Amino acid sequence: MAVFNKLNGFVEHLAEGVHDLGSDQLVLALSNVAPGSESTAPTSSTTACILGNVTQVSYSNLSSRSVTTSSGAQSSGTYRLTLADLTLSATGTVGPFRYIYLYNDTPTSPADPLIGYFDYGTNLTLSNGESLTIDFDQASGALTLS
Repeated sequence: MAVFNKLNGFVEHLAEGVHDLGSDQLVLALSNVAPGSESTAPTSSTTACILGNVTQVSYSNLSSRSVTTSSGAQSSGTYRLTLADLTLSATGTVGPFRYIYLYNDTPTSPADPLIGYFDYGTNLTLSNGESLTIDFDQASGALTLS
């Protein structure tokens, strides 16, 4: 099972009004390069926490990477973001990749801020006709903030 890693820059972006998780379009990005500057932005700057700093694979043989937000709401001071599971389907070879980033495609400043990434622990390659389902945990939510 892949482990989700929240990026520190996401916290600052959230506090500064960059994200509207209930309505912004979230998208997945695939990479085979270990997280670097985008995941270790200095405390005083989150400029590195953007999609432009991620080395992505080619998507020419891959289905849509847009994620559907099922709900985003708070209860007793805890916000839960629930995302619909997404199945990535290949129409040719895709990969290899190990990391799947979740980013916000709506903001323009900064453009495409990162939220976090899944680490699959090993390289994955999808061949023609294969698929990978990203399970965003409908019970607990993809992301909780308290």
